[in-house]
Amino acid sequence: MSEITKAMLEHPFFKDFKASHVELLSKCASSMHFAAGSYIFHDGETADRLHLIQTGRIAVELEMVGHDPMAIMTVDAGGVVGWSWLFPPYRWHFSARVVQDTSVIVLDAKCIMLKCKEDYQLGYELMWQCANIMGERLHATRTQLISLMSY
Repeated sequence: MSEITKAMLEHPFFKDFKASHVELLSKCASSMHFAAGSYIFHDGETADRLHLIQTGRIAVELEMVGHDPMAIMTVDAGGVVGWSWLFPPYRWHFSARVVQDTSVIVLDAKCIMLKCKEDYQLGYELMWQCANIMGERLHATRTQLISLMSY
């Protein structure tokens, strides 16, 4: 078993996946390191990968014309950033800025989609996990907005 496969199996995102599916997806994966202050991606760029955070912290930022970017959430080790590759027009809707030096496992979106077409059960597991995390993020955003509006 490769080191990247082992790291993926240890990541919370894959906790409910079959080991064989993680092994299949590991063919789409690479490891990367980003220094604090750098950007992993910017709003509007082509969305073509999923990032599994191993160490560090990433701020998801909303860019607004005439204003500094606003961090809408931070994602720590064990978290995931980058969903926009799932849906057309395949562009990032936010930016991801590295707050602390960060190591990630990067999964190539085209490769993921090919693997999911080859194995529909894998596709189901992946979409289920992505949908659960997106739901959690929407709930957190709603809670944050309610908190901001009460001031």
